[in-house]
Amino acid sequence: MPTNSFILKLYAISLTFILGYIILSGFTSDVTSNEFKEITVERINVVEPDGTLVMVISNSKKQHPGMFDGEVLEERVRPPGVIFFNEEQDEVGGLIYYGNEKEGAGMALSLDQYKNDQVVQIQYQRNAEGKQQYGLNVWDRSHTYTLPHLITTLDSLKKQGVPRKSIIDTLKRMNGGKPISAQRLFTGKNYDEEVGVFIKDELGNPRIKIFIDKNNEPRFQILNQSGELVKELTSE
Repeated sequence: MPTNSFILKLYAISLTFILGYIILSGFTSDVTSNEFKEITVERINVVEPDGTLVMVISNSKKQHPGMFDGEVLEERVRPPGVIFFNEEQDEVGGLIYYGNEKEGAGMALSLDQYKNDQVVQIQYQRNAEGKQQYGLNVWDRSHTYTLPHLITTLDSLKKQGVPRKSIIDTLKRMNGGKPISAQRLFTGKNYDEEVGVFIKDELGNPRIKIFIDKNNEPRFQILNQSGELVKELTSE
């Protein structure tokens, strides 16, 4: 009997140690992280603990098509880069890039308006002819036409047979005579090799230009709503 009792105690102690090790190992595996010297992937999805998507790093083939209110948009061709998403599962901006001799090159860091497209963008572009433009862009976006609303409206107009060239004018009429999107500011170097600040009105018409032209001459121009020059200050 004493021998059997000793064996049972030894068994119980051993089993306790084994179970304790398994339990502790299970808990520690959740808090430890792996370190890699190098990793090769086509896409990385960064998520919150509850699975909410917050960022996608991807090549062009597997790039996320975009998402609003948790609904993924239709598949489309997008450059490689990083796409960001908020708590409501809306795309809110990103960093994209491309570059080849045939199509040119470009890179852009975009910040999106809530429930809409980009309103601030740092951008570099080079066209197929070798001309370059780079700087900071600012847009106004309609608060009425959020991006999901705009996509639905565009689909409806296309189904009604509205010509592509007339869609912009149609959307403008539907938005009280104002464009649903208008560039308001560009500061940088444009395709005409002018470096400066270029300001537009709420309709997207150029109104003020302060720049150094390609001949290295400073200029200050004021234009009317039709784009006609009404006042200019030069160094001459």
